[in-house]
Amino acid sequence: MKIAVPAEVDLGEPRVAATPDTVKRLVTLGATVAVETGAGLKSGIIDADYEAAGATIAASAHDALAGADVVLKVRRPTTAELPDYKAGALVLAIMDPYGNEDALKALADAGLATFAMEMMPRITRAQVMDVLSSQANLAGYRAVIDASSEFGRALPMMMTAAGTVPAARCFIMGAGVAGLQAIATARRLGAVVTATDVRPAAKEQVESLGAKFVAVEDEEFKQAETAAGYAKPMSAEYQAKQAALVAEHIKKQDMVITTALIPGRPAPKLVTAAMVASMKPGSVIIDLAVERGGNVEGAVPGEVAQVNGVKIVGHLNTAGRIAASASQLYAKNLYAFLETMIDKQAKALAVKWDDELVKATLLTRDSAVVHPNFAPKVEGAVQ
Repeated sequence: MKIAVPAEVDLGEPRVAATPDTVKRLVTLGATVAVETGAGLKSGIIDADYEAAGATIAASAHDALAGADVVLKVRRPTTAELPDYKAGALVLAIMDPYGNEDALKALADAGLATFAMEMMPRITRAQVMDVLSSQANLAGYRAVIDASSEFGRALPMMMTAAGTVPAARCFIMGAGVAGLQAIATARRLGAVVTATDVRPAAKEQVESLGAKFVAVEDEEFKQAETAAGYAKPMSAEYQAKQAALVAEHIKKQDMVITTALIPGRPAPKLVTAAMVASMKPGSVIIDLAVERGGNVEGAVPGEVAQVNGVKIVGHLNTAGRIAASASQLYAKNLYAFLETMIDKQAKALAVKWDDELVKATLLTRDSAVVHPNFAPKVEGAVQ
């Protein structure tokens, strides 16, 4: 079986889908691995490192993909890339399927079996394959580093002969994986940290990290979590009460980091223009949801906007801003999933199509979009 690792064609994507460590493991499982030359450079991995691990270096994506049974990528293949893919090949990547029906159809038409890593179920056996968690964890860390670099003051309290520098106040909005890492990082840097989330289970997690929890804790709040652990959309009444509480709290903050995302939906607006206007000049807001429409009014994807002296940071692909670490974790996520599809005795692909992990992530197969969330609806079918 041949596994291909092409370079990412998106110039804003510095991550790579395999590391020398995962290449070595794949070779041990009986695979031949072809890595496009330069694929790992932006993650600090040179071609010689891949060669030392047992990979062959291909001069182009065309050469790497020729005859490949499995393709490992960070982002979904573009339509321009598809002619080089072998029909029937397995493709593992972050597929971003919501709202991209035409792209899914193109993958199906190419005859590929594609797997969306971000749709991995959050169950115990899949923890090592959880791309959302591994990348969000790093994004939460990087968000604090970005905020501190944009903030014109020190984060910890400093007592000097010349006077005392007060600790910066940092407010984290959304206490999922990214938010919790942001809390931990801001605390380590010495900031006074508060956080909010609509999921009741988050309160204990926030407080266990030494931060203060801020939320309207009414009956709706107590029921605001899905069985999968995601936040439910809240009623307009609750949103108004929470917004009033946040508006008062945010005036006193030096840094705000927003992380709220609901899969398949636009990012909820958490910080209004009025809230931004109420903050002190020199304050910094990091919007980690800017690629999904943003949590902050005034956030501009890929830019640092300034509103009355307040910086609104809209960096794209925040995890990719620490590409070496992000690639290391992402490659291990991919390897852990692909390993379940390989017969170790025969050293050949043996996909268990009825496995719950496969069914949860499989988007296209046999020239059709097969995932129930994205498959075309049949007219007259009972819903």
